[in-house]
Amino acid sequence: MFDFGLWEIAIIGIITLIVVGPEKMPAIARKAGLYFGKLNRFFNKVKSDINEELRMDEIKDEMSMDEEKIIISEVTEVIQSSADSLKEENIFSNKKTK
Repeated sequence: MFDFGLWEIAIIGIITLIVVGPEKMPAIARKAGLYFGKLNRFFNKVKSDINEELRMDEIKDEMSMDEEKIIISEVTEVIQSSADSLKEENIFSNKKTK
């Protein structure tokens, strides 16, 4: 998330130690850890929500594709049955004219 190296963290720690003093340093470090944990959980929650929304969109797309396939297969069956009935009518009409 943040690109801090060992030296950057050490410099921040030394500056904090100088500014607040050694007696308040553990409490500040504890609060910073708690806030960092909350921030990390928040970002993870946002990422999981975004991934879930993307997955739901993919599922909706797949469902619409399935519905389109069903409609196409129904139309194909209707066309096939119409073609078969036309062939039968053509066969019967050819036999009657002979």
